[in-house]
This record gives sequence, C-alpha cells and structure tokens, in this order.
Amino acid sequence: MVGIFRQKNPGNNLLLLVYGLILKFGILLRPSQPLKQEGDHYLYTLLVRSLEPLHIPSFIYGLAAFLLLLIQATLLNRISITQKMLPKPNYLPGMSYMLLTSLFVEWNHFSAPLLVNTLIIIMFYRMVNLYNTNKPLSAIFNIGLLTGIVTLLYKPAFVFVLMIPFTLFIMRPFRIREWLIGFLGITTPYYFLALAPLVTNNWSWKHLVPDITLDFPAMPSSVFITISIILIVVPFIIGGFFVQANLSKMLIQVRKGWSLLLLFLIISLFIILVNGGINYVNWAFGIMPLACFHAAAYYYPERRVFPSILHWLTFGYAIFICYRNIFA
Repeated sequence: MVGIFRQKNPGNNLLLLVYGLILKFGILLRPSQPLKQEGDHYLYTLLVRSLEPLHIPSFIYGLAAFLLLLIQATLLNRISITQKMLPKPNYLPGMSYMLLTSLFVEWNHFSAPLLVNTLIIIMFYRMVNLYNTNKPLSAIFNIGLLTGIVTLLYKPAFVFVLMIPFTLFIMRPFRIREWLIGFLGITTPYYFLALAPLVTNNWSWKHLVPDITLDFPAMPSSVFITISIILIVVPFIIGGFFVQANLSKMLIQVRKGWSLLLLFLIISLFIILVNGGINYVNWAFGIMPLACFHAAAYYYPERRVFPSILHWLTFGYAIFICYRNIFA
C-alpha cells in the first residue's frame, strides 16, 4: 500500500476514498451527534443550535465528518505536492492523514476541532506561500482573518494567534505594517460579532472574551490509548530524523515549510494544556503536521520493508480501534 501511494497516480484519489472507507466504516456504522465540549465557542455553538431543530440523523453527521476528513487529507496532499515538501510527488501525506485520524475514535466525530482543522490546513498553505507572494498584505490579512474565525469556533484555539508573529518572523523580513495587518485580520471577526449584541440590546463580553483555563490533559486511561500514542509518536520521530537529514538538499522555501509544520505541532501541544478536558478531541490539532512527518517516515527509507511493516501495523491497529467501537 505504501508503494502505491508513493506514486503520483491520479487514480490514488479514488484509492484514498476507498482506503478511508475501509478504515472508518466501523465508525460510520455507529455515528454520533455533534460533539459538545466546554471549549466550544460562539460560532460552533451557534451552528449546533441552528441544526438541532432539524433533527438530522446521526449518520448524516458521521458522513459529513468523514467527507471533511477526506477533503482535509486531499487538500494537505495537494499542498505537499505543490510546495514540494517531499522530493517527488506522492500521496503519502493524504494516506497518513486518514490513517492518523483513525487512531482515536473522537477524531472522526463532527466537532469544533474537526472544523478548525480544515481552516488550519488552509492557513498553512497561505503561510508557506508568504515567502514568494507579490501581495503580502492581503495574504497576511487573510491569514489573520482565518485565525480569528478559528478562535471563534473553539476557545483553546486562541493559542493559534501566536502563529502570526512566528510565521512572519520565519517567512518575511520584519515590517511593522505587516504585523499590524495580521493582528487587524484577527480582530475583524470579533468586530462584526460585537455588532450583533449592540443591535439586539444584548451586549455581553462573553461573546468576545473566551473563557480559558489551564489544565492537565487527559492521561491514558487504557492500554489502547497508550498504543495509539506510541503509533503517533514513533513514526513522527523517525520522519523528523529523515527530514533533518535531508534539509540540506531542500530549497529554502521547503525548509521554511517544515519549520512551520513543526511550529504548528508545538502550538497544538500548548492547546492540549488549555481546557484539557477528559477526552482527546483537542489533541486533533496536531494531525496536520504529524501526517507530514509520518509521510516522510514512509517515503525516505531506502528499504521498503520497514515502511510497509510500520504501515500495516498501524493500519491493522486502526481497523481494530474503529471496529471495536461497534461492539463497545
């Protein structure tokens, strides 16, 4: 399977769909209603409240979550090819994304982090293009605007505001105007949100200021959770080693892209400490950078035996986790 996705074959788009259906069919058989968490913010809460009177079946939400994951995997894969994150075009990032999201059942349910991940992937694409863009101000404003929307979907995602200064520091020479435009983009959604309570005479700072608390993340409660974490961390370390070993062969823009991915991963680790909760839903913010490092672990080894063994071990365990959900 790794050898097939290692090739740039248009038929791999259809194969990725079949691959995802096999992995997640067990979850689709037992879908759930949209997840509601303490960290949900104004926009997601508004969306869920608007959908509740429609009494939409759980299967529709499960199908929507699957399609979102497939779109995210396809989009991340296309970005990886366009930005030449790996030496040759392939479908390994998309495969890794679908595989990673199958290691925790919570990552396959309709939730605020699932919606946020779509915007995060778009943010990454716009950020990595800042190096060569001819219109940096509009691109930076759009990145800030996406960041503002992200924070209005999920309160702990407010930490992603830190991506603006760090990204500008990595991708652009220092210009104070660009930094101000970035933060203006972040505040734009809040400006329009502030108008609604004023018009309805129902002003409340709770619409604007997220209730953020620091908390320890949920510790592994079973051996299955521990195995899932190991299958996430080990390929990441291996992929990180190969990326580091091949940095000198990469273009400057590609190296900056990998730096942004690592920065996204570090920020996502901080989010785990914010409103940690009792589940692993907010751990999903690290999927995008982790999938790229996992793809490197599958791509770079000269001997194809090791990537195949690693893939089939992870695939078999993901199948067990997803279908175990049926009989739980």
